[in-house]
Amino acid sequence: MKTGYIFIFLILFTSACLTTGTGMNIQKAKAHYQLGLSYLNDNNIQPAFVEFQKAMELDPENKEVLNALGMISLLKLENYPEAVQYFKRALSVDKQFSEASNHLGIAYERMGRFNDAIESYKTALSNPLYRSAEKAFNNLGRAFYRIKRYQEAIDAYKESIKRFPDFHLPYYGLALCYNAIGQYGDAATAITRAIELDPLYKGDREKAWEDFKNKKIVVKGEEEKDIIDFIEILNY
Repeated sequence: MKTGYIFIFLILFTSACLTTGTGMNIQKAKAHYQLGLSYLNDNNIQPAFVEFQKAMELDPENKEVLNALGMISLLKLENYPEAVQYFKRALSVDKQFSEASNHLGIAYERMGRFNDAIESYKTALSNPLYRSAEKAFNNLGRAFYRIKRYQEAIDAYKESIKRFPDFHLPYYGLALCYNAIGQYGDAATAITRAIELDPLYKGDREKAWEDFKNKKIVVKGEEEKDIIDFIEILNY
């Protein structure tokens, strides 16, 4: 009997140690994650990336850490395939993690995979508890616009505005859509509203005009075409 008691005690003791060790790892991971966010807020990318990696090693199932690594790969390092893998890993932990679905859509867009992007945005929006639905609707509108599905783009942008009436980005998207289908008056109205709401311009059309001209010099591809169209719309 004593041998049996000793055996049970050893199992319980080992289990307690493992639980404590796991708890300590999770706490350490949280500390690295918070430090990574601090670096990221200061735009100090490499230290942020290192801290997030340390957090992932300690807590590999932490969806927030995986999402953060994905965001660095997406927006800072422009390594889109790697970003896709991080977001997918986050979603494997929690398929209802709408932030990761939305970010996955952006990564697909950057890779030119617009249909995949549309599906990812729709997945994000399928969660009724998603707090940033206006962002996903705006992104959905942009993806539809890229593949010339203008009415669906317009509908998505309007859904974004319904959820956040002072959100300036969907108004820029509407301006591009209306311009593409020849509704030039609507395009002019939309870009005027966008500039009014944009915290960078606060209604100053001249400032927006100068900024667009300067951006045109440095951007390329679809972004350059968007800027050219914005300048054209401001002439209406």
